[in-house]
Amino acid sequence: MTSLIRKNIFIAVAVLSLAWGLSATAAEIWVSPTGNDKNPGTKEKPVASARIALRMARELRRLNDPSVAGGIQIILKKGTYNLSEPIFVRPEDSGTPSSPTIIRSEAGGRAVLSGGIGIKAWRKAAAVIPGLPEKAKGNVWVADAPVSGGDLLNFRQLWVNNRKAVRARDVNAPQMNRILSWDKASESCRIPLPQVKGLENAEGLEMFIHQWWAIAMLRVKTIEPEGKSARLSFYQPESHIQSEHPWPAPWISEKTGNSAFFLSNAIQFLDEPGEWFLDKKNRKIYYWPRKDEDMAKAEVVVPVLETLVKIRGTAERPVSYITFKDIAFHHTGWLRPSKAGHVPLQAGMYLLDAYKLKVAGTPEKKNLENQGWVGRPESAVDVSFSNHTVFEGCNFEHLASTGLDLKRGNLNDRIEGNLFKDIGGNAILAGTFSDEAFESHLAYNPADLREVTAGTEIVNNLITDVTNEDWGCVGIGAGFVRDIKIEHNDISEIAYSGISVGWGWTKDINVMRNNVIRANRIHRYGRQMYDVAGIYTLSAQPGSSITENYVDSIYKASYSHDPHHWFYLYTDEGSAYFTVKDNWCPAGKFLQNANGPGNVWENNGPEVADSIRLAAGLQVKHKHLLKYIAPVSGEINSVYSHIEGQGAKPRAIEIAGKEGKPLDRAFIKEVCRQHGIASNSIYQWNNRVVIFDDFLNDSEKMQKKFAEKFPDAEVKAYETPFYVFSKKDRCTGGAAASEWDHVLLTANLTVDGTLQKEYMEYHATQFNKWPEVSKGFCNADFQQLLVFRTGRQLLLVISIPKGKSLDQLNPLTTKDNPRAVEWNALMKKYQEGIEGTKSGEVWVEMEQ
Repeated sequence: MTSLIRKNIFIAVAVLSLAWGLSATAAEIWVSPTGNDKNPGTKEKPVASARIALRMARELRRLNDPSVAGGIQIILKKGTYNLSEPIFVRPEDSGTPSSPTIIRSEAGGRAVLSGGIGIKAWRKAAAVIPGLPEKAKGNVWVADAPVSGGDLLNFRQLWVNNRKAVRARDVNAPQMNRILSWDKASESCRIPLPQVKGLENAEGLEMFIHQWWAIAMLRVKTIEPEGKSARLSFYQPESHIQSEHPWPAPWISEKTGNSAFFLSNAIQFLDEPGEWFLDKKNRKIYYWPRKDEDMAKAEVVVPVLETLVKIRGTAERPVSYITFKDIAFHHTGWLRPSKAGHVPLQAGMYLLDAYKLKVAGTPEKKNLENQGWVGRPESAVDVSFSNHTVFEGCNFEHLASTGLDLKRGNLNDRIEGNLFKDIGGNAILAGTFSDEAFESHLAYNPADLREVTAGTEIVNNLITDVTNEDWGCVGIGAGFVRDIKIEHNDISEIAYSGISVGWGWTKDINVMRNNVIRANRIHRYGRQMYDVAGIYTLSAQPGSSITENYVDSIYKASYSHDPHHWFYLYTDEGSAYFTVKDNWCPAGKFLQNANGPGNVWENNGPEVADSIRLAAGLQVKHKHLLKYIAPVSGEINSVYSHIEGQGAKPRAIEIAGKEGKPLDRAFIKEVCRQHGIASNSIYQWNNRVVIFDDFLNDSEKMQKKFAEKFPDAEVKAYETPFYVFSKKDRCTGGAAASEWDHVLLTANLTVDGTLQKEYMEYHATQFNKWPEVSKGFCNADFQQLLVFRTGRQLLLVISIPKGKSLDQLNPLTTKDNPRAVEWNALMKKYQEGIEGTKSGEVWVEMEQ
């Protein structure tokens, strides 16, 4: 038998050698969805599976076939490959620097590795369906649930025409209810009494709860009415973990509301288009189609696999020089919440055990008041002990948990130019986090440094519309890593933080060092969670840096425990030895929590050159990916936003001090810093200070602080400009400048009420009756002009290209423009100087 097997392998290899010849070019093994695994793997006679193609390549290397001198290319023809098991890549599949193995799609057509199966034979549900809401009757379609080996296939996701459907829930997204209380002693929760009937008999009922920076998914064991409320109990192990662990915990607050929640997975909740329910008892799937879906033609997919590709090496024999190029990874599931619940600590790492210590302190951390051990979520592509593996130009889409995970012992790998979209958890994870045997607050210093993920490059990837099932996940998450580069990625539509690097909550020196987070564009983040940042770090990381990133536009999350506790940059507990420099964001809203030593912060905020903002994100070669960015899905909190349709909302605060009572400039600057306002937004003239910014959401709180500090001063706000000129809207030809300087001037209106009214009417009709005025502004290259009014006082803000001066540009407004000269002369009778101006002086300029 052994001799026969060897003979067959020799014949197969010989056939391949003849097909490829003996040249130094890469050998080719072709794969097609319509191929046959008994074929020789030529372009004309491809095999049917990547598994067999890998085996053939493995045999060529084992036998030192001369055809592989230039490498091996496994070429997948266009189409979908429905996997029944993960593709397993082993050390024996490794290439070399001169002879790599490349697994790629054919030119001009993308191959899809899918972990799903199609659900067909949909029909309008005609029979009575117990528990189905009245409004759903006549609208719901039904299909037989898939069976594997005689057992019902369990799944939590369903895609219709590659659009994810909603597992039926009690309130329709984005709405949620609020818990009434949480009883840790009895491990139970009290909620408002559900209006639907029969939930006490609903098998598989789940609770999803929002908790600070993480969520929890809990299997409901019982639901017992208590007057106008109901009490929920839960299955183990999630029941004791949820009630024993202190961080994050259910939020109870009269001020901001208790933790939000929703219930899911009951037929009684199927009450709107796009929702579905799996009836396990009767082995049926029920779905209410959306308006544009024809169930007779729709492609409906449910996941069978949680992982599509496993790359497994060892410290001694890593998997080396393997490249996946232009491959699509689709349709994976995530079953842990259905089996054991899901109570994460952070970034999707779920707690296996956690509790508060009765007596604080451990040998490593004297003040530690809790301990926790975590597991790691499943991923579509799972990589351990690799060396120079590459993922380039691939699509990771329609996935239930993590997209790509470099788990442990990954050296000099590269993730470049990929799309990550429609993902339930993290897009990318890298490096060791805590695991079952390693408490979460320890410094990781393994005896064998080959376990450490190092030298990884995560560059030029588009990450959008991810973290959709576990809202506490991140775009890019790195644990205990060293010498990694996270550069030029574009990250948007994130429920929590964009980039998170570090683990352990410890200032102790560990394996982390020399990590670079540079030139990334992070926008539209914090969609559901708070205690959040565009870029977030943990623990000591000597030689590491956060530079030249562009962070903008955080969402206004509806159920945040503290609506102000969000940041652009956030170095959390233990973060040390970082250089944080030249990062552009709309305001200096940063948090440095239990930091140091050795952190250097320099030149971060809106004063950073716009050239840095414009250079961040995808580089030219990869900008084609931008067409896949998901649309804006909610209200942006940041009022200074470069998103189309989310324009700036400038406003100002003025503190007018009394003569002889100088204002404390240091106090004003500190208040601005606390509320995320950069120092270059502060202007002054004599004993007056004006704070002008596009980000004064907390203006009322700031005014209150100033009024308390300066009781003799007049504190007032300029909320909405009554006059707005915009070059974009009023001028033809010439692009707007990428960087602006603001010039602030102030004057009073005359005391005559009739003249004040005339002044306002002139400005209301200026664009129609005096178009030459705005033409003069165009000639002068004014980017924007705003006029505010509070009482008699006017505040004029002229925005000009950075580096120009008002003295240089202003004469151009009247050059060869007699009507503009006439306008200026006319306006003089309506204006006069503010208190403190010299005789004949009207408009005074405030210094930055």
